[in-house]
This record gives sequence, structure tokens and C-alpha cells, in this order.
Amino acid sequence: MSRIDESKEFIPVRIAVLTVSDTRSLAEDRSGETLVARIEGAGHILAARDIVTDDRELISDKLRAWCADPAIDVVISTGGTGLTGRDVTVEAHRDVYEKEIDAFGTVFTHVSMAKIGTSAVQSRACGGVAQGTYLFALPGSPGACKDAWDEILSLQLDFRHRPCNFVEIMPRLDEHLRRK
Repeated sequence: MSRIDESKEFIPVRIAVLTVSDTRSLAEDRSGETLVARIEGAGHILAARDIVTDDRELISDKLRAWCADPAIDVVISTGGTGLTGRDVTVEAHRDVYEKEIDAFGTVFTHVSMAKIGTSAVQSRACGGVAQGTYLFALPGSPGACKDAWDEILSLQLDFRHRPCNFVEIMPRLDEHLRRK
């Protein structure tokens, strides 16, 4: 079972939060606020925060820009993971990914099933890696953001989490791009 190894030192991660919405402003962004509160409460650094409309190109351009920024280790987006015609966040993420973290969506579905039952099938939450940066797309509800953070990301983004975590392999995410 997973656990926190208290003998290891916590390493803060620099995380950007992107809200995807045609209707919300930052002042009304409860999902983004949920993530920001949890990120900062855990001791991580809020590296950036923005909101963009449900436009595939705008979303992927923002993801690429943040992946190219050495001051950002992780990008978490919220919104646009559903099934409607305007829900294009997953496609934008996949336009950017070099590698997809397939199990992230599966684990998120498992967590969601315990909370909302079969309605969990309507989310297409996903995760991946690009340019040495982790990217996660979460649904636009505060509850889904809370569940994803509390049940998955808070643990995987904690260097002390055992038996393994995302932070310990961060230095190797872009090793294929380095000169040998």
C-alpha cells in the first residue's frame, strides 16, 4: 500500500493551473480555486494560473508555452473533459503529449465511481508528459478537482510517497532530448 516516508524531505513542485471555460472568469473559477488551495496547502508552488475558452488551439498553445517554461513542472487543467461539442481539452492535451499516462484516467475513473457512480463514464480525464512537464486534464467541477488532487495527484506529486511517485522521475522525463 502507498505511504509517505517521513525520513525523506518534501520537495515543492511548481504547478500551473489552467481553467478551460467559455463562461467563467478567474473570479468565478471555483474549480481553479479548489486546485490552487490544495496545491499551496500541500506546500507546492503556484507557478502560473490562467483561463482560456474552449478552443483546441488556444488550449494546446497555452499547454505548449507552459511546457517550454523552465519554471513550470506540472500543468493541471480543469474543464472541457466531457462529451459535448465544445469539450476539446482532452484533444488539445493529446496534441501536446509526447507520452500519455494511460493509468491516470483509469485511476481517476475508479476514484470517481466511488463518489458519483456510473456518471464517472462521462469524464475523459487524462494525463501525459511533454518536454519534461507533467500535464493533467481534470473535469470542471470542484468535486472532481478535489478528488483528483486528494486521491491521486497529492500523492504522486509528493517525493516522499512510496513505493514510487512522479517527482522522483522528473529529472529523467526529458533524458531522450539530452546530448549523449
